Amino acid sequence: MTTATEQTVLKRSIAATIVVGATGVLFGLLSGSVSIVFDGVFSVVDAAMTLLALGVTRLIPRESSRFQMGFWHIEPMVLLLNAGLLTTLSFYALINAVDSLLSGGRELAFDWAIAYAAVVVVICIVMFIYGRRANRTIGSEFLALDVRAWAMSGTITAALLVAFVVAAMLKGTAYEDWTPYADPAILVVLTLCLIPLPLKTVYAALKEIFLVAPAELDEKVREAARNAASRHGFADYRTYVAKVGRARLIEIYLIGSAETRVDTLASLDAIRAEIGAEIGEAGRDRWLTIAFTGDVKWAQ
Repeated sequence: MTTATEQTVLKRSIAATIVVGATGVLFGLLSGSVSIVFDGVFSVVDAAMTLLALGVTRLIPRESSRFQMGFWHIEPMVLLLNAGLLTTLSFYALINAVDSLLSGGRELAFDWAIAYAAVVVVICIVMFIYGRRANRTIGSEFLALDVRAWAMSGTITAALLVAFVVAAMLKGTAYEDWTPYADPAILVVLTLCLIPLPLKTVYAALKEIFLVAPAELDEKVREAARNAASRHGFADYRTYVAKVGRARLIEIYLIGSAETRVDTLASLDAIRAEIGAEIGEAGRDRWLTIAFTGDVKWAQ
C-alpha cells in the first residue's frame, strides 16, 4: 500500500463500484427486488461521484493564471453534491419501500437475490479494507467519503442477505404469507439507519463552503500569534482561519504600538518563520499570510 496514490485508489474504487452497480440493477430486475435495485442505483451514483472526485484531485495541484487562489474550494462542493445525492437517493428508496409495504409487498426470486447479496458483500468488504488502509497514509477527504460509501453499501447488502435467507427459509411454513414484506421492510430499516451518514458529510462540506473557522486550527493560530506578539513587543494581534477542502487558509496581523521597534525586513521574516514553525504542517496545503501594521484598521 505504500505505493498507492489517491487517484489510484479512486480508480480502483470506481471500477469495483461500476461492477457492483451494473450487477445490482441486473439481479434486482431478475429477482424483482426493489432493495437490490436500490443497491445497484446507489452504487452507480457513487461511481459517478467518485469519478467526479477523481477529476477534482487532478485539478487541485494545478496552477492557473485565472484561478490564482487555487482550486481548493471545489473539493467541499463535490463532497456536498456527493453526499446530497446519496441522501436524496436514500429518502427516495425509503418512500418506495413504504409504498411497497402498504401495497402488500413483493414476491421475490430468492435464489437470484441471495447469490447477488453474497457476492457483493465480499466485494464491499474488500474495498472497504483496501480504501481505509490506503487512506491512513494519504489522508484524503474524498477517500474517507468513498470508504464510508463502501461501508454503507456493504451494510445494505449484508442486511439484505440476512433478510433474503430468512425469508427463503419461511417458504412452505405457516409464515409464508409474510415473505413478500421482507424486501421492503428491510429497506425501510436500512434507509432510516443510513440517511444520517451522508448528512454528516453535507454538514461538514457546508461549514467549509461558508468558511466556518475550525475550532482546533483557530486556537492553534491564536496561540502562535499571541506568543509572537508577547515575545516581540506587539500591542495586539488579529487572526483569521478557514479550512476549504484540504487547504488551510490562515491570516495573522501583528499590531504594533508607538513603542514597537522593527529593525529590518529580515527581522520581520524571522518572526514569520517562528509563527509558521509553531503552527506547523507547512506545505502547499497551508496558505499562510502574516502582516505587520501600526493601525488596527488594516487588521479588520
